[in-house]
Amino acid sequence: MTKTVFTNAKLACGLLHDVTVEQGRITSIEPAGSNAASASIVDIAGDMLVPGFVEGHIHLDTSFYGDTWMPHRPCTNGFDVHERVAFQAENMAIAAPMDKRARDQLDLCIGNGTLHMRSHVMVDGSVGLKSLETILAVREDYKDIIDIQLVAFPQSGILKSPGTPELLDEAIKLGANLVGGLDPASFDRDVNGHLDVVFGVAEKHGVDVDIHLHDAGSMGAFTIEEICARTVALGMQGLVAISHAYGLGDLPMDAARKIAATIAKSGVSIMTNAPGNHTFPPVALLRQEGVTVFSGSDNIRDSWWPYGDGDMLHRAEIIGYRSGFYTDEELQAAFDIVTTESAKALRLDNYGIQVGAKADFVTLSATCIPQAVVAFPRNRKVFKGGKMVADGNKVIW
Repeated sequence: MTKTVFTNAKLACGLLHDVTVEQGRITSIEPAGSNAASASIVDIAGDMLVPGFVEGHIHLDTSFYGDTWMPHRPCTNGFDVHERVAFQAENMAIAAPMDKRARDQLDLCIGNGTLHMRSHVMVDGSVGLKSLETILAVREDYKDIIDIQLVAFPQSGILKSPGTPELLDEAIKLGANLVGGLDPASFDRDVNGHLDVVFGVAEKHGVDVDIHLHDAGSMGAFTIEEICARTVALGMQGLVAISHAYGLGDLPMDAARKIAATIAKSGVSIMTNAPGNHTFPPVALLRQEGVTVFSGSDNIRDSWWPYGDGDMLHRAEIIGYRSGFYTDEELQAAFDIVTTESAKALRLDNYGIQVGAKADFVTLSATCIPQAVVAFPRNRKVFKGGKMVADGNKVIW
């Protein structure tokens, strides 16, 4: 049995430890200097050892990362989901092969320390199952270095896109792990009809749900309440996520607190990437009310915006900056959102730096978690199951 001791690893407590790994799992955590002489030694040299980052929301099929530069095209009259979807269709027609773009994006994310991911993949009348089939093949090739959940995502709507309900059903059979949705009110203009399909597929196949919700203000709040009600009625607490939920950021404090209590009671998780030009969910308030808040890059250099570096530690910094997080406790919360809270939302088993957990971790040149959040040091070593899979932000095959 191969045993590896990661010695002189600084943990969140600030002290140096020896972390022993056997058969891909952490079997002991002892004060530095306690390692067995017979073990293989990896000296972390005082760097921090933290859990692998969790990329809770990304689009592997639509990024142009690694492709030629694609200039951003603004909407004609403010942000419009329908218009952005149309721009995306035009850009995808001239983009490099999806297989290459997805691999480039995965290499970027893994190099930055992401070891768990949830990607939404287009499944609707405009593309059928082609995108999903491509990303499933890529996932298979990367299965030893990153765990990927795939969401069947109806980017063109469900009721407005003929054949999409049947395609979502087929997507789950093909290998997608979750069923998604998109703005039931503003896109399909039928909240109940849209949710009937999404939750119907979820209930039929026993899979989780992750719904995109960009709608603002009272429309967004109403849709959230409807999703929460469905979740409770079907006994799916802890199995449903709402991505973006911009409308929560539009509400007065009292109204936001009231709906936060509803979300917490339903066990629905909220994903935010704290986008720069939108209101976004009040992270601190939601957490105070017991809501699981997690995060993801969302789009990386695609038709929606030209930004994104695939670094979830940088994403924690963005969330903290936009949320007005300054204290060490608040900065720790930002870190938790891209690690333990995202792991909870994705229902990952055996996660973290603890005995019995999978040995999926990252080294950071920082003295403590709060410093790591504000500095997001780049030169990292990434380990999957105790084996190095990236060094200096480059994937090792």
